[in-house]
Formats: sequence, structure tokens, C-alpha cells
Amino acid sequence: MTGDIEGIGGAVTAGLAARAVESRHGGPAHGPAPLRCLNCGASLAGSHCHHCGQRADVHRSFGAIGHDLVHAIFHFEGKIWNTLPLLTWRPGDLTRRYIHGERARFISPLALFLFAVFLTYAVLAMVGSGGGLGEELNKAAAEQTRAAAIKDSMQVEVDRIDAELAKTELPASERSALETERDILQKSAGYLGIARSRSKSERAADRAAGPPVLDDPVSQVATSADFISRNKIDTGIPFIDHGLQKAFANPALVLYKLQANAYKFAWALIPLSLPFMWMLFPFSRRFHTYDHFVFVTYSISFMLLLFVVVRLLNLTIFGDVATFFAMLYVPFHMHRQLRGAYRSSRFGAFVRANLLLLFSLFAVIWFMLLLLAVGISG
Repeated sequence: MTGDIEGIGGAVTAGLAARAVESRHGGPAHGPAPLRCLNCGASLAGSHCHHCGQRADVHRSFGAIGHDLVHAIFHFEGKIWNTLPLLTWRPGDLTRRYIHGERARFISPLALFLFAVFLTYAVLAMVGSGGGLGEELNKAAAEQTRAAAIKDSMQVEVDRIDAELAKTELPASERSALETERDILQKSAGYLGIARSRSKSERAADRAAGPPVLDDPVSQVATSADFISRNKIDTGIPFIDHGLQKAFANPALVLYKLQANAYKFAWALIPLSLPFMWMLFPFSRRFHTYDHFVFVTYSISFMLLLFVVVRLLNLTIFGDVATFFAMLYVPFHMHRQLRGAYRSSRFGAFVRANLLLLFSLFAVIWFMLLLLAVGISG
């Protein structure tokens, strides 16, 4: 099942990439132009076919491969320099102008989004997530996997011993030997720094009591996760129970799947964000779903590119300064894009920018839950 879901994610990403970067016409070349279009056969009366839009000259040289790659993604003939400055400082103008039909001058939002996703993935693969966070997560996941394997094996032995001790006809000498073996297993768990094995009655009582309720949300999440890992929770849905069991048994594998699937399902950020954009302008007939799509796609693209820049600057002495200014600029960028794209008042854009920050958090949470569900479903 996971393979099918991951395959769908990869297929959608590839399809979006192909749709975004596929040019309607070929690139320039050298040599005499043909009399008829090589694509549709129409008579030519200029540098481009009036019927299908393909250039009259097509190339087959090895050196033109690099040009095709750049041209297909960005149409670099001025588009990149028209798009990035506006995206950085006047995102609202860029969004509004693209929506209203001024599109030949700019990179399409979907093409820019896919490029930003691939660039982010490539940079993270080369330099890591930064701040030691990725390394700490990998170490914690590996340690949890090791501890879970030891704990499960010890729990199996304790359950076997408890089953033998439950027999009333067990001789006293064997009972004493089994109790000694059980004590040794419990002490070994303490030496290894893992939770002691518990009897079935203890586990049942713990499940019935449930996790403790704490005031600190962070502590509550950690305590609840520990409760789930210590108890075999039965949700009644087999594939969820199986996924949770595998996740807690091998969290390192789940973490790897999260990282591997993040770029495959990055496109899901767009549909997850669209309902929140509608909530900013409910029942408005001035704006359509396509308008929100362009806004969201350009906004996410900028955030990804900003993250890449900050991550690279973190490799230098300017990392802390870059991070500080980026955190300040993100809400300012949202405000400018809202004000320019939707022609909102200053106050209206300010209120909606604050709501958009909150909605962005929800969208990211839903995206992470999606990745988590895909990671544990196999």
C-alpha cells in the first residue's frame, strides 16, 4: 500500500513538472529555416509557426542540451530577472500581474515552485538541515530503534516466564529459577537504560488509566508518545495498528521515509493551503480559486528559496543574522503580497497576514501528518 501511495506522489510530482516545464515550442538553432513547420506542417511566415507556436529553427547539437534544460524550466530569456526581484520585494504586484494575464514576462508559479522544491531537496541533501537538528533526530531515531528491539525481546521473555509462573502445578525449584530469571531480565533493562518489562495485567491497567494530563503542551506530547510506545494501543483499524507497531519498532525507517517523501508530496502544500486562502476572502466574487492558486504557489516558492538562501548563509559567519532577518521578513512579505495581489487596505492586509501566518502553521501540520501517515502505512 505504501508503495502505491509513494508511487502516486512521485507520479503527480513528475506530471506537474512535465506540465510546468514542457515548452510549446522548440528552442533556437542555427542554419536555414525550413519552409514548413516540422511539428504541424503549416507553412512558415516568420521565426515561429502561426499555428502551433513552435520555432522555425530547431537544433540537434550536443551543446544545445543544456540550453534546452534551462529554457524548458525557466525560459531564461529575461524571465528569471523579471520574476525574482518582484517575487522578493513586490510579490503582490507579481501575483496580480500574472493573474490578470501578464504571463509571458514571468516564470509560471508552478514551474518556479517545482524548481524551488528540487533546489531545496538538493541543498538539504548536500549540506543537511542545519543546526544539528537532522543529526540529533537521526541519532534519537537510531537509539529508539535499538531500545525498542531490546525491549520487545525482553518483553517476550517476561511474558513467557509469566505464563510459566501462572501454572499452579509448577514445582517450587522451577518457580524459583523462573523468578530469578525474571529479576535478571528486569535488572538488565535498567542497566541498558530502557523501561522495565511489565506483566500483561500491568500493561492492561496502564492502558485503562491512559496518559497523564499535563499543563505543558510539549511535555504532554512527549508523555503521550511515550505512553503509546509502552502500550500496545488497539485502534480497531488493522492497518493503523500495524503501522504504529512498525513505527515504534523502527522509527529510524519512518524518519527516512518522511525525508524521502517530503519532495514527492510537496505539491500537496498547494491544495492544503487553498481552503485557508478562501477563508481570508469568504464568499468574495472578486477572487477565484485560480487567483488563490497563483498567490499560494508564488508564496511557497519564495519561502522555499528564502530557506535555501538562509541555509547556505548558515554555513558562514552571517548565519544568525540571516536567520533573524528572514524571520522578520516572512510576515512582512506576506503582508506585501496580500496588499498588492488583492488590493487590500493596510489594516485589512495586516489582519489577513496575521491570519495567514496561523493558517500556514495549520497547513504545515497537515502536511507533516500526511507524510507521517504515508511513512507508517507500509
